[in-house]
Amino acid sequence: MKPMEIEKRSFEIIAEELGERKIDPEYDLLVRRVIHTTADFDYYDNLCFSEHAAKVAMEALRAGCPVVTDTTMAMAGINKRALARFGGETHCFIGDADVAEEAKARGVTRSLVSMEKAARTLGPAIFAIGNAPTALYSICDLVRAGKLQPKMVIGVPVGFVNVVEAKEVIMELGVPYIVARGRKGGSNVAAAIVNSLLYQMIQREE
Repeated sequence: MKPMEIEKRSFEIIAEELGERKIDPEYDLLVRRVIHTTADFDYYDNLCFSEHAAKVAMEALRAGCPVVTDTTMAMAGINKRALARFGGETHCFIGDADVAEEAKARGVTRSLVSMEKAARTLGPAIFAIGNAPTALYSICDLVRAGKLQPKMVIGVPVGFVNVVEAKEVIMELGVPYIVARGRKGGSNVAAAIVNSLLYQMIQREE
C-alpha cells in the first residue's frame, strides 16, 4: 500500500473503533490525529482544551506565530512546509550553548532556561511541550511574572515525575491550552497536535 492509502485506512480503523463515541467537532480531527500517531485510544479521554482552543491556535498560526518546542524531536516532527505557508517558524533552544551554561550555573534544567530564552527573544508564541514538565513550570513562572503571554500552550509531556502536576498547573494558569491529562504524551504527540491544526487550516483554503 502507498503511504496515503495506509493513512486513509488507519483513519478508517480509528473511526470503526471509536464507534458511537462522539468528539466535539472543533477537536475531532485533532483527537483522531493524535490517536493515529500513538495508536492509543486513551487520548479520546485524556485530551483537554481551553475554550475554543483549536480556533485560538489556528488564528495564531495563521498570523505567523512562532512555535517553540522543548525537544529537537518535537521540532523535527512539525511540518515545516505547512508552517511556513503561514509565515511561521519552529524554535528549540535546548541545545544552545548559552542555555546549557546558564542551566549548569544555576543548577536548573536546560528546559527551564530554554523557555526563558524563548520569552526574551520571541515574545508571544505557541509552546509545544512534549517531554519536560520543567518547561511547563517555567512557562507558568514567566506568565505569573508578566514576562510571557503565550498564544497557546500544548502541554503533553510524558513521564512519571511532576508530569501530572505540571499539566494541572497549566490548566489553571488562565492561558489557552491543549493538555493531555495524566502521564501520557510525548514529543510525537506535541508535533501531531501542531500538524493537525496546520492541516486543517490548509484544507479550509483548498
